Amino acid sequence: MNFSDFLRNHITAIVPLNEEEFDFVQSFFMPMKVKKKTLLIEAGQIVTSEFLVAKGLLKAFMHDEAIREHIVQFAMEDWWISDYPAYAIQSKGQLCVQALEDCEVLALSLADKAAICATLPKMYQFFGQKAFGGYVALQKRVLSMMKNAAKEKYALLLQTYPELFQRVSKTMIAHYLGVSRETLSRLHKS
Repeated sequence: MNFSDFLRNHITAIVPLNEEEFDFVQSFFMPMKVKKKTLLIEAGQIVTSEFLVAKGLLKAFMHDEAIREHIVQFAMEDWWISDYPAYAIQSKGQLCVQALEDCEVLALSLADKAAICATLPKMYQFFGQKAFGGYVALQKRVLSMMKNAAKEKYALLLQTYPELFQRVSKTMIAHYLGVSRETLSRLHKS
């Protein structure tokens, strides 16, 4: 994968950058190849980076007291992922971020993001639009979790992200929707 072309397309879809500006921005991103099952963030670790997925699929999750997994987010190509409350204040996180496939990601530290924006204020627009899009998606998910029955949550996820069902197990879909594996099997059959 050509990380440079990927990053250029990702950014310039929102803000134009000339060659010099792009070279400056790109210098702050750290390309990483990550093997399936690798943890990029572990619960309890200080979270210093967020990750832009160039290739592959990741999940952000936590375990409750009964060791049940709760998936907070999936991140496919062109999506960002981290434990954002911890990233924002550079503290210990509660979530784990794990590769579900062999992945290629671009890591960005909070300090580097601030340096980019201090030098190129138009990058505030880029990062703001990405954050706003993530916030909108999160709020839609929370509202769906609060008001919809399992069948509606399943149908909405299938309609919105059909490719996810080809890439993750039904157990992970159940953990994301907050339903049992058995309930998900019934929904899948109906």
